[in-house]
Amino acid sequence: MSEFLEKNPWLALRRYTQARIALGRAGVSLPTEPLLAFNLAHAQARDAVHQPLDAEALQERLREQGFVSLDVHSAAIDREHYLRRPDLGRRLSDESRDRLARSASGTPDIVFVIADGLSALAASRHAVPLLTALRPKLDDWRLAPIVVARQARVALGDEIGQILGARFVVMLIGERPGLSSPDSLGTYLTYEPRIGRTDAERNCISNVRPEGLAYDSAAHKLHYLLVQARRLGLTGVALKDDSHALEPTTPSAQALADATPAHSRDQSA
Repeated sequence: MSEFLEKNPWLALRRYTQARIALGRAGVSLPTEPLLAFNLAHAQARDAVHQPLDAEALQERLREQGFVSLDVHSAAIDREHYLRRPDLGRRLSDESRDRLARSASGTPDIVFVIADGLSALAASRHAVPLLTALRPKLDDWRLAPIVVARQARVALGDEIGQILGARFVVMLIGERPGLSSPDSLGTYLTYEPRIGRTDAERNCISNVRPEGLAYDSAAHKLHYLLVQARRLGLTGVALKDDSHALEPTTPSAQALADATPAHSRDQSA
């Protein structure tokens, strides 16, 4: 069968990207191997959307790293309601709201929220390593307990931050899976979180995972944005990411993974 495959001159470029290029042809069709790989990737993306977040296992990993955590749930009672009613994922359930209000203490600088979003796989795999990489940079910040949120959209962090009285909320949330990235983690930074904040008032760092933006690089960007946001008293379109100017080296494979205002992306909002 191999004699019917046409060689693709772009084949050498595949070493630089996970994009589906230079797949070759068998007559007028794709060869069997890349077609099967496409079907597998599509199945993995669908599975990532429906896979539930193992909140207990995630909280155990947080405890192992010395973090204190809280568990909340959105108003979406299950995955079906979450996918059909995005608005329910943007507000807390009554029980979670009351429990969170009772736990509020002081005025933390930052509350980190780990949320399943559209890929619980991403939250499970990458949130704790990112927090571990970021923690040494936050010695002068007061941190609230980390909140683990199920059936959550990005805006759920606004209500969480408002209830806890935090100056900033950082959502670590699973992004919509792609055909080459079923486990991409997004981070959304919002100054003075409160119900009604818009995506134009957030900053997003996207594609956090070993195959995309590495944990150390993501932690560097997030810390830079936090410092500048505290200095300027804002986040969103008015806050630009110039963190590359302070980073000694930036791996070429990550050159395109950059922090962008959240309003320019359509992920888990």
